[in-house]
Amino acid sequence: MIQGGRVLVPGEGLVETSIRIEEDRVAAVGVDAAPRDRVVDAAGLLVLPGIVDLHGDAFERQLMPRPGVHFPTEVAFADTDRQLISNGITTAYHAVTYSWEPGLRGRDTVIEIIDGLDEARSRLLADSRFHLRYELYNLDVADEVVDWMRNGRVDLLAFNEHMAPILRKVERGEPLGTYTGRTGLSEPDFLALVRGLAARSEEVQPTVSRLAETALANGIPMASHDDRTPDERRHFNALGCGIAEFPLTLDAAEESRKLGNTAIFGAPNVLRGGSHMKDGGIRAADEVRAGRCTALVSDYYYPSLPQAPFILAAAGDADFADAWNLISRNPARAAGLDDRGEIAAGQRADILFVSPPSGDGRAEIRATFCRGRPVLVSDWI
Repeated sequence: MIQGGRVLVPGEGLVETSIRIEEDRVAAVGVDAAPRDRVVDAAGLLVLPGIVDLHGDAFERQLMPRPGVHFPTEVAFADTDRQLISNGITTAYHAVTYSWEPGLRGRDTVIEIIDGLDEARSRLLADSRFHLRYELYNLDVADEVVDWMRNGRVDLLAFNEHMAPILRKVERGEPLGTYTGRTGLSEPDFLALVRGLAARSEEVQPTVSRLAETALANGIPMASHDDRTPDERRHFNALGCGIAEFPLTLDAAEESRKLGNTAIFGAPNVLRGGSHMKDGGIRAADEVRAGRCTALVSDYYYPSLPQAPFILAAAGDADFADAWNLISRNPARAAGLDDRGEIAAGQRADILFVSPPSGDGRAEIRATFCRGRPVLVSDWI
């Protein structure tokens, strides 16, 4: 029995009330303690739903903290897991790019990650899931990806398209060091690979359609990445991609809103006050205020997620309940998870105790419960 804290109750906002947890579920909200209940005092704290992160790739820093320096996946995922729970992330989708490029985004790395996550998952505290970011020109692995989806190994499928910007760089004669360094290829070999795949452009759409149909048949949510135009968003929406990851233009973001899609922006953008992109990018807080951003993700920095709702609420971009829904209920529903994201009877007992920021300070996660189990507890208990 959790008592004394201000609980984020659906439809009511922050209310001082109690929560009964039985096994891994919320049994009831607003009931009295029974004689044999273990009572936990949350006085002075906010009691909030656990964070659901649909897109995070900061785990890569545990796998390869320096260029070319690799560490075992079991060590990397164990350390990542501790980072997740310390930042209140109770459900995490690890975003892994599967590209036609060799090297960091190539098949060997992806196999190592998906196998490593499968092996480690039972020992992890957060609910860790596999988010496959499929590069559209990675045509020769379609059968493998279909097999993964049919066998329950993919929890979220996103479609990425980075061939066009690479071709523009090639046409303009711009340096390709970023790509050659990442792939380990010489520039002539990289150019040959790019041009060979570009010549197969007619195969792209049938392959994407096949993958989308397989995802739909297996109940796998889908996203498109970096939509640039309304037409692009409508195209992917028609394929069943109800999530728009990081729309690059206001028009694409607005089309997502009109279609009732979930538009994802980065919590680091909120924390920093703007995008890290060289051209300035879109300011996520503005999109929240305009109603175009409906979910926030950690992207490359886990600590940004628990801070972002407080920043948005303090700035008047959203009231606190709506701001917290951006990192809990909304992403959960976008991923088809109806058993988490809010504190209500029957929901998973993924619950956080949070000290709100004071002055210019930061919010502090004081306790994290995953499925009713206290996995992070500070000195208050």
